[in-house]
Amino acid sequence: MVVPLALPVVDLAVYLADPTSAAARAEAAKAADALTSYGALLVRDPRVPEHANAEFLDMMEAYFEQPHETKLADVRPELSYQIGATPEFTEEPMCLRDTKCLEIMAALPEADKPVQWTGADPKWRFFHRIGPEPTETKFPTLNAPPVVPAAFEDKWLRVMDGYGQQLHDAVEVVAELAAVGLGMPRDAFTSRAQYGAHLLAPTGSDLARFNALNTVFAGFHYDLNFLTIHGKSRFPGLHVWARNTGVKMSVAVPDGCLLVQAGKEMELLTGGVVLAGYHEVIVTEKTLEVVERKKAAGESLWRVSSTLFYHIASDHVLAPLPPTDTDENKAKYPPIVCGDYVAKELEMISLSGSKPSQ
Repeated sequence: MVVPLALPVVDLAVYLADPTSAAARAEAAKAADALTSYGALLVRDPRVPEHANAEFLDMMEAYFEQPHETKLADVRPELSYQIGATPEFTEEPMCLRDTKCLEIMAALPEADKPVQWTGADPKWRFFHRIGPEPTETKFPTLNAPPVVPAAFEDKWLRVMDGYGQQLHDAVEVVAELAAVGLGMPRDAFTSRAQYGAHLLAPTGSDLARFNALNTVFAGFHYDLNFLTIHGKSRFPGLHVWARNTGVKMSVAVPDGCLLVQAGKEMELLTGGVVLAGYHEVIVTEKTLEVVERKKAAGESLWRVSSTLFYHIASDHVLAPLPPTDTDENKAKYPPIVCGDYVAKELEMISLSGSKPSQ
């Protein structure tokens, strides 16, 4: 049985009002504790209205409902799919090849193992760059200009840039809160994320076609970026595994909240004090209940995630920052340039255009 997880809720308004106040410091400690304990937290940000998420989901549902061949015009494999569309059955969970991930899955109790899958995920994705591009970079593939689908030219950039910037601004405050809560300067992470290849990255999963119980839309994995932020999806199905537990838990995002998850870049910069959280997205019984309601109402059956990946800038080095830079942590997490790290991870999930190193 999957256990519901009640994540801590952090109020960003308190920090935005006065970052130096005792109340703001308490929210910072709460954020750091949640990321350390669960690899995730919920936040409320008064600058991100619910109607912005609704407009975004409406547009992305309409986009994914287009014919397969139409969407293929937006695919850029030569850029490692890091901009534009990624077709279904392209992205593979890293646990197909990652030895450590396979060991973690094997050690989980039977009732708490992720749903088994074979091959690539049956989901589409669309990547849209958010924020300024670096003037100079050794990683142009990770910093490419946006793709604008032909049928949405009148509103695509307005909706994508508008909502994407709202998510970016929210998660940037979470990065500051986490730094303060971990005993670092408030800009320890955000200064390194300036000019990062931040990506608004909605997924689209067709529940009209893929609606069998336990269908895997995103197999057991962690996110390779620094922090991931999501608006509320219209369909449930997210499971997470909190740090130091073998328990599979479901996450529900309350109205007015955003979900934030720790990624691997954060793990590298904190020497493992914060671990990248493992998670999956599957078709659950609750998913199917929503499918039936939406089918009866004549509404879209595409499950869209309103996801933004917040990245450290490609040319920065990832290594434990003080006070997490102990000899043990530095040995466990040797320095690596962020762009090189991302390229290595993209190989693991079959998005690089080259075969993964074994």
